[in-house]
Amino acid sequence: MELKVRLCMLLLALGLCATLFATAHEEEDVDADVEDDTAGLSDDELLDEEPEEEEQPAPAMPSVPTVTYKAPEPKGEHYFAESFDRGTLDGWVLSQAKKDGIDEEIAKYDGKWEVEEMKDTKLPGDKGLVLKSRAKHYAISGLLLRPFTFDTKPLIVQYEVNFQTGIDCGGAYVKLLSQSPDLNLDQFVDKTPYTIMFGPDKCGEDYKLHFIFRHRNPKTGEYEEKHAKKPETDLRAYYTDKKTHLYTLVLNPDNSFEVLIDRTVVNSGNLLADMTPSVNPPAEIEDPDDHKPEDWDERPKIQDPDAVKPEDWDEDAPAKIPDDHAVKPEGWLDDEPEYIGDPDAIKPEDWDEDMDGEWEAPQVPNPACESAPGCGKWERPMIDNPSYKGKWKPPMIDNPNYQGVWKPRKIPNPDFFEDLHPFRMTAVSALGLELWSMSSDIFFDNFFITSDRNAADHWAEDGWGLKKAAEGAAEVLNSAITLPPPLPLCPTPCDPGLVSQMISAAEDRPWLWVVYVLTVALPLVLVIVFCCTGKKKEGPSAAEYKKTDEPQPDVKDDAEDEKAEEEEANDEESDEKKDDAEDSPAEMATKEEEEADKQEEAEDKSDEKQDDEVLRRSPRSKARARKD
Repeated sequence: MELKVRLCMLLLALGLCATLFATAHEEEDVDADVEDDTAGLSDDELLDEEPEEEEQPAPAMPSVPTVTYKAPEPKGEHYFAESFDRGTLDGWVLSQAKKDGIDEEIAKYDGKWEVEEMKDTKLPGDKGLVLKSRAKHYAISGLLLRPFTFDTKPLIVQYEVNFQTGIDCGGAYVKLLSQSPDLNLDQFVDKTPYTIMFGPDKCGEDYKLHFIFRHRNPKTGEYEEKHAKKPETDLRAYYTDKKTHLYTLVLNPDNSFEVLIDRTVVNSGNLLADMTPSVNPPAEIEDPDDHKPEDWDERPKIQDPDAVKPEDWDEDAPAKIPDDHAVKPEGWLDDEPEYIGDPDAIKPEDWDEDMDGEWEAPQVPNPACESAPGCGKWERPMIDNPSYKGKWKPPMIDNPNYQGVWKPRKIPNPDFFEDLHPFRMTAVSALGLELWSMSSDIFFDNFFITSDRNAADHWAEDGWGLKKAAEGAAEVLNSAITLPPPLPLCPTPCDPGLVSQMISAAEDRPWLWVVYVLTVALPLVLVIVFCCTGKKKEGPSAAEYKKTDEPQPDVKDDAEDEKAEEEEANDEESDEKKDDAEDSPAEMATKEEEEADKQEEAEDKSDEKQDDEVLRRSPRSKARARKD
């Protein structure tokens, strides 16, 4: 044991010396490097020079697909296509008119328009029409390449809107102006005839997506607005997310229509069934000259004329009476008021009795009543009067003269007509925006009117589709930036060439091999010494069999040899037991007795040996044995 301890101490001393030796040489090398670096520098230069921090490589950003803007080009048949990428308003006409029926100061259509990029654009180079002013009237319009006639081809209108700063109250809809020889875009106002109005509108918490068309009465020649039903989709997000959205209207010759946002249907129906008011008037109407007869009885129930009030009916009996069975609670303070003047209240210094009257302290609950059931004059509580019946009324019975609810008779509608093709509207020749807005920086782009669904899809993909891809890529990038950096696998920056660096360092400093060898060998030697050379201590020692007055020297070697012999004997006995496992109970009992005798004799011999060994090694034990 002492030899192991000495060996461990020696190894630890060697390791410590090697470490100190390595540290000293490392400091010498560092000082030498510093001297070499500072050689030839003046004292001022040495003072001014600051240690340079190692530049950490910037974390690699996730690769994001690059989206390059390219102006959409119309493909297929179309009537209007405008992307504003020329950077001008060529082909557009600003209204110079004034709005009727409002104050002169705000009657002008003097809202400012600009062609520019979005504030937070994801596609540099993409420009659009921007409404710049607040609380102004706007009117701008442009002619179609040729008028659109509603015959056998569908009408598709689509454009993009981005509420860059949100929207408080205002519209972003478009109007398809009716073809007319009197149409003057320079005088475009709210009353200029239009055929279709379509697009978003919002004020307060009312989010709308208009689809209105003006229908001409074939009998009277008058026009009436027909409004599509309100979409069931929640439109709030389209107005608040500050993203570019694509609004599309599709009108088909079979009178069906679809309203889409971002190429998703949010409303659909039929011009004959889903517009308010209805396109076709009713075939019959109520006769305006028909009047209800004076003797017409509309009462389904009447009071029984033969009913008589009972003689014992008392109409004067009160609804509530005092409870005669009530008893005043014990401890009731009749002489104490429920409220008293506040004793701590002080009359204000500026109180004028001539002006304000006699001052009285404010009333507070009487403290004496807090522990009592009540204060003041006690009165019996009121209960429902069992004799109360109230005002007598005759019971109701069916009216024998009831004739039902009167309605005027129906007559043929003199204004009736049946238009089974409301799709055939007034032709349109211009597109215009006539708006009022309390919000600025509304961005419009990529207006397109066509009768070809494929052409509309291509235009949408090349315009709005590109914006959507750019916005999606920006969202991916932003989410990647906001994510926490991944944790390093090592507490310090990991160096994949650590082993090669250690070898190269040892080539320059050969004494490092001693450090490496000791660093590796020391733990191995310690493990071998403590784990491989020791022997398990099982069973009692000789000193435990013989009680002595002082601790005795080890008899470990002989005892361990005897123990090994006993283990071999036990193994043989175990094998014999396995072989005899199938013997009879009597034979097994006999064998167990013989084995017990053998075990007892072996233990006696072991005790005698241990006694002899103890007596041989311990003089004191010998003397004690002789004495015994």
